[in-house]
Amino acid sequence: MSNPLPSWFTERDDDRPDTEFYAVPRLVTHIDDAAIAAVGDLYAELGLDGSLTTPRRVLDLMSSWVSHLHSAPSELVVLGLNGVELDANPMATERVVHDLNADPAIPLPDDDVDAALCCVSIDYLTRPVEVLRDLARVLRPGAPVVITFSNRCFPTKAVHGWLATDDDGRAQVVVEYLARAGGFGAAEVSLRTPSDRSYRGDPLRAVVARAT
Repeated sequence: MSNPLPSWFTERDDDRPDTEFYAVPRLVTHIDDAAIAAVGDLYAELGLDGSLTTPRRVLDLMSSWVSHLHSAPSELVVLGLNGVELDANPMATERVVHDLNADPAIPLPDDDVDAALCCVSIDYLTRPVEVLRDLARVLRPGAPVVITFSNRCFPTKAVHGWLATDDDGRAQVVVEYLARAGGFGAAEVSLRTPSDRSYRGDPLRAVVARAT
């Protein structure tokens, strides 16, 4: 795991600063209603939303105006590139405008959060291993990181390694990122939407690992 990712893997067709691309607020959702519900169901299963009485401090990485939780946790820190989108997030208790591709260090203290979410955004990280390594620092021991993705993306901003494989391969890419980062236990991969051919919605896959 010590070998770096190939240089082509994290290159993108549009290599302009992300602050330019995301300067205009996009108050839209990037997956359909069924996939959104599947994200919320997973968060609820893991006890990360407000359905439990135990307080939870949750970090939503690469966030926007919606975090897809069924109900708000005690504290929700949303970190993203567009301040207008973050300000519009009704569940957020703390907002951090930060470009992880420019600086992979998460501006939070050690052992600060009970969980981290990253929904349909992992494909845009150009320094994913560094980001996840620092995320392990921010997470409390045993806290999960929940990475979900579908087959939609902005193709010019997704890294080439992501575009070069299929959805099953992308799950393994995320597993590899976590293994290279260190600080996490074994990752679990799951398909959160139906696998039968009658399902016409966006597929949603999840990779979950816990900080050690």
